[in-house]
Order: sequence, then C-alpha cells, then structure tokens
Amino acid sequence: MKEEYTTLFEELPINQTLLNNRYVVAPMTRISAENNGRANETMKKYYERYAKGGFGTIITEGIYPDEKYSQGYHNQPGLANVDQMNSWKPVVEGVHKHGAAFIAQLMHAGSQSQGNIHANDTISPSAVPPKGDMIPLYGGEGPYPTPIEMTHANMEQVKQGFVTAAINAKEAGFDGVEIHGANGYLLDEFLTDYMNHREDQYGGATENRVRLLTEIIIEVRKAVGKEFIVGIRISQGKVTDSDHRWALGESDADTIFSSLDDTPLDYIHVTDADGTKSSFGEGSKSIAAAAKQYSSLPIIANGQLQDPAIASSLVQEDKADLISLATSALQNPDLPNRVKQNAAITPFDFESIMLPKAYIKEHELKKEII
Repeated sequence: MKEEYTTLFEELPINQTLLNNRYVVAPMTRISAENNGRANETMKKYYERYAKGGFGTIITEGIYPDEKYSQGYHNQPGLANVDQMNSWKPVVEGVHKHGAAFIAQLMHAGSQSQGNIHANDTISPSAVPPKGDMIPLYGGEGPYPTPIEMTHANMEQVKQGFVTAAINAKEAGFDGVEIHGANGYLLDEFLTDYMNHREDQYGGATENRVRLLTEIIIEVRKAVGKEFIVGIRISQGKVTDSDHRWALGESDADTIFSSLDDTPLDYIHVTDADGTKSSFGEGSKSIAAAAKQYSSLPIIANGQLQDPAIASSLVQEDKADLISLATSALQNPDLPNRVKQNAAITPFDFESIMLPKAYIKEHELKKEII
C-alpha cells in the first residue's frame, strides 16, 4: 500500500463502536428483498461480500420503517415488524463475522414512493408531487402522483415508525441506524422549499423545516439508548432533481448542520455528485466541508471518491472523517483490499453490475444478483 493511503486505514471511534478503517459502503437501492419486506439469502451474500472486501462500515439500502406510507419500492426490505427484524439477523451476523460495522438506513419515501404494499396514497409536507418521472429501473413509470398533505397526526405516526424500526434494528444486531434525510425522500421534502408550503412550525424558515428531522433524532435516541449509533444522511440533490440546491446556499447549510449538531447524533453523512466540488456556487465549500464547519460531528463524504488519492486527501485535510462509496463499491466490492494491495480499481460499468431483479425481469436479462 502506498504510504499516502495509510490514513484511509486508521481506526475511528463512532460512539462506542470502533470502525476499523475509513471506508464505508454507501446505501444503494437494491429491491431484492421478499415481497413482504423480509431480508433473504441474496441480501446476506450481497452485504457480506463488502465486509470480506475490507470495508470497515456498511450502510444498508433504505429500509422502510412502518406499515403505513413509508415503503418506496416493491421488494424493498423493512424493519417495521418482528418478522422483518428477525430476517435481518443472519445478514447482520454475516457482516459482523468479517469485522465490519453494520448500520441500517431507515427511509420514509414520502411522495417519492413508487411501490407500497401497505398504501395506495403517498404523503408529503404539502400536496406537491416530486419533479420528474418515476424510475423504470425500480419498477416505476410516469409522473409521481400528488401526495396527501401531512397532518400532525401523520407526523407523529412517522416519528413512531422511525422509533420502532430503530428498536428493531438494535434487536437485530445492527451497530446503529442512519436516518435518511436526503435524496428527495420524506424528511428531505421538509427541507425543500418547493416541496414544503406549510404555514405551521414545520414550514417557512429553514429553522422550521429542519424541525421534524431533529425531533425524530431525539426520539430515536431516547428509544435506543446512548451507546447505539444514530446518524443522518443529508443532500441537496434528489433522485429525480439532481440539480436542486438550497435556496440560501451556505446560510441554509449553517442552519441545517448547526441544528443537527444540537441533537444527540453521532455522525452526518453528506452526498453530492462530486464530493470534492463546490456545493453552493462557484468558489464555495463542498457540502462535506460545510458540514465540518457548521457541526462538530464526524462527517461521511460521498460522491465520486473512489480514487484513494482524493479520498485520503479529504481525510488528511480534515474535510471529512469517512469516505462512502456507491457505484465504485458495486463494481469493486473489495476496493479497500485493492487499495492495500496496490491493485487497479475497475471503472464503473452499468452493464456489468448486479441489477435489481425487477429490471432483470422486465428486460429479460440473464444476470444473477449475488
């Protein structure tokens, strides 16, 4: 291994868990669970291979937390009930066997849902559909429908769903949970000016629009105790609106990250198209650098950081504490081991990755999901 990459293999404590290196597998939608949301052997093999490949931490795909409006995709896994919780136990054991930490990402899809066995309608802070069309790769088609504007009772139910799922994650053996506040899903919709037209304490100023996120963090922490990891993922871009930026730029970043810093969080995970580039206009900070400045928490940076020279420089320059990889991890599930061995990293190739089974069926592809 090149000497300049040694920083990527330093240990880092997050709460009471000692991460054995700085490499993280980012959450990626897979839709390979059972129809009822149970995890299965396919998923066990999928996650275990990253642990074998040297990743110190693995964050799951988005897991739906309740049996109401949270599910986003058919064949998405859940942690909403005891049956689903028990199905995750062998998956967790497979990851832990190889020394990696395993974090469950809890995701409420909000109005960006395109497949829910529990409800036909979607909910959102306001009756505003997401921009763009649903994603055919994940079984969607056409524009998103207009969601139901959430009541305060809906919000309480959402909070309870996150709490229940976090408790189930702890019972299943996970090391922590990551609350999904990014990519256009429900909690990000509260942060988004054009999605949130509310006139109560959850709308208007950015301080109000971040309120539901902070309330959920506090309730989850109360439920799981002090030693269980609780993190959050934040972005500006969305699944079908990747160019979106916060209206007030770095001022919004200050408000959002400072508000999160005032909660009992253990880390913030930020993502952008390029984790090294300006996120708030030319000459501005990256979103990771903004999160570092406006909070005191460990920061996971994501966005085209597969080059170990770039990744290590971010950590060395204190612009991020951990580096998460998505497509490059799909292509190279042993990427940390490759970096250690000075082996080449294979460029991402859509045609060679393991595609979700709904897409395989639709296109009659003969590829195995492992």
